[in-house]
Amino acid sequence: MFGREYVPATSLRPYRERGVASWYGRKFHGEKTSNGETYDMYSMTAAHPTLPLPSYARVTKRGDGRGVVVRVNDRGPFLHGRVIDLSYAAAHRIGIAQKGSGEVESRRSSRARRR
Repeated sequence: MFGREYVPATSLRPYRERGVASWYGRKFHGEKTSNGETYDMYSMTAAHPTLPLPSYARVTKRGDGRGVVVRVNDRGPFLHGRVIDLSYAAAHRIGIAQKGSGEVESRRSSRARRR
């Protein structure tokens, strides 16, 4: 995609990445995700270029530490410097929805650690 090659992960190796998170919403609301689910911008989901589908990631906003656990069920983002695309609900919860993007740290999470 855009001259870069993305290879989906097939193992549960540790994952930790820092960079820019953005969000996607109205244009994709109701459309199919990469794993065949219907995208709901009000659910706690995300798109990632290589994490297994489905999997969970903890996304923490850098600077104030607000975080969410999202279910990764789609592919993207493919823009340089973006590490994850959040649903509107997830972006709103960590405070980046109004601005459109923000610096985050993203880590693989097990569902059992969501609490």
